[in-house]
Amino acid sequence: MSIRRRLSPEESRGAALEAARALLIETGPQAVTLKAVAARVGRTHANLLHHFGSASGLQKALAQFLAGMICTTIADAVIASRAGIGSPRDVVDLTFDAFDREGGGALASWMLLSGNEDALDPIVDAIHDLVDELDTSGTGAMRESTLTLVLMALGDALMGSALTQALELKRETARDLAETILSDGAIKAGLLPG
Repeated sequence: MSIRRRLSPEESRGAALEAARALLIETGPQAVTLKAVAARVGRTHANLLHHFGSASGLQKALAQFLAGMICTTIADAVIASRAGIGSPRDVVDLTFDAFDREGGGALASWMLLSGNEDALDPIVDAIHDLVDELDTSGTGAMRESTLTLVLMALGDALMGSALTQALELKRETARDLAETILSDGAIKAGLLPG
C-alpha cells in the first residue's frame, strides 16, 4: 500500500500544470482535460476543480504557465544574442519551437475555436511584458519584429509543414525568413551591429 504525500497548493497546481503541458505535447490540446490531468498526477477531478475552477480555467492557467516559461527562455536568448553569445537564429528557433513542438500554436488555435479567447490573454500579456523589458531602443522596431516573429511562428506551427511541402520549399524556410527579419530589425534598432 502506498501512502500519498500531501502536496502544498502550489505543488499540486504546479504538478497539474506540468502534467497538462506533457499531455498537450504528447497528444494535443483536446487531451488537456481535468480528468486526464487528474489521472496523470494521481489526484481527483475535484482537486483540480478546486485549483482551476473549470477546464477553461485549467487551459488559461496552462497558457500562462507556458507563456512564462517560453518568455523567460526567449529573454535569455535575446540577452545572450546582444552579448554576442547567442544569435538571432536562437531567438527564432526558440519562438518557433514554443509554438510548434511545445504545443503553443495548437493550444492557441484550440482555445480560439472553442470560444475561450480570453485564455490567450496570459500569452499576449507575457509577450507584451517581455518586449517592454527588452526594448531599450525606443524605436518600436522590437515591437514590429516581435509581432512578425510570433505571427510567423504561429502560422508555421499550424500549417507550415503542409504549405512548405505544397510550395516545394525547405521546411525551415519560414525560420530562415524570420531570422532575416529579426536580424534586420535588431540592426535598425541599434541592438546588433550593422
